Amino acid sequence: MAIKTRFTEEFGIEHPIVQGGMQWVGYAEMVAPVANAGGLGFLTALTQPTPEDLAKEIARTKEMTDKPFGVNLTILPAIKPPPYAEYRQAIIEGGIKIVETAGYKPQEHIDHFKEHGIKVIHKCTAVRHALSAERMGADAISIDGFECAGHPGEDDIPGLILIPAAADKVKVPMLASGGFGDGRGLVAALALGADGINMGTRFCVTKEAPIHENFKKQMVENDERDTKLIFRTLHNTARVMKNAVSEEVVAIEAKGGAKFEDIQHLVAGVRGRAAMEKGDADDGIWSAGMIQGLIHDIPTVKELIDRIIADAEKIMDERLA
Repeated sequence: MAIKTRFTEEFGIEHPIVQGGMQWVGYAEMVAPVANAGGLGFLTALTQPTPEDLAKEIARTKEMTDKPFGVNLTILPAIKPPPYAEYRQAIIEGGIKIVETAGYKPQEHIDHFKEHGIKVIHKCTAVRHALSAERMGADAISIDGFECAGHPGEDDIPGLILIPAAADKVKVPMLASGGFGDGRGLVAALALGADGINMGTRFCVTKEAPIHENFKKQMVENDERDTKLIFRTLHNTARVMKNAVSEEVVAIEAKGGAKFEDIQHLVAGVRGRAAMEKGDADDGIWSAGMIQGLIHDIPTVKELIDRIIADAEKIMDERLA
């Protein structure tokens, strides 16, 4: 039996399971297996150095799957912003039909994509932001609870409250994000009013994920307490894996009066990427969610998705019959 929801029907996928955009992870090697297993995967536009590189990655993914997949475009305030219009054009010309937007004021991006018949899922961390995106024309919302990896916002509302609070008000299909990684989570998300789940950290711990094996093993060993919240004092909170670097960042912030310049050398993306490439899980910042406490193995993407669906069906058929 397949689990059908508004999201699977409207977005043309088999299972209500989404692999959202993740910097340095959202490559063809990650996205194609998700699509082939019946989920919805997202390339990450800004992982590609140029719009031309994104166009090549879209083409490469299409060689690996004939099923739907999308592209994530994250919009962040910057002194020198990326050429967003050119990235959008690469997405449009690449024939992509689903985009995940995240971040700051997505109106112009939503408008442009909708002009070309592209469905937009906007990822956000608060009910008020979800309603704003819905008014802007988003076709679906991905609502990110406090448990999530990356940026959980500044309200600190966990999914158990945030998801039903959003479901009470949001009319378009909605994905639950942050703290999901198994069949229990999928059933819980559906019970709370969501139409599917969005997973990041759990997909990082699969055989196909383009991440050094040491990071995968570390996340299996970690439990639900092994994350740190950094940038709290800068009002740009991020949840990352607990390691020597994140603990040093937290210690600097705890002294008070810290500026970004005081921690920049620790959190630089170049340092984090170098640590990932050489497999040193203690030498850079790595986004990871509390779901680490529920990750106990490194399956293939297909094994993971099949297991989530089978476990969810079993819960619904037996425990909730």
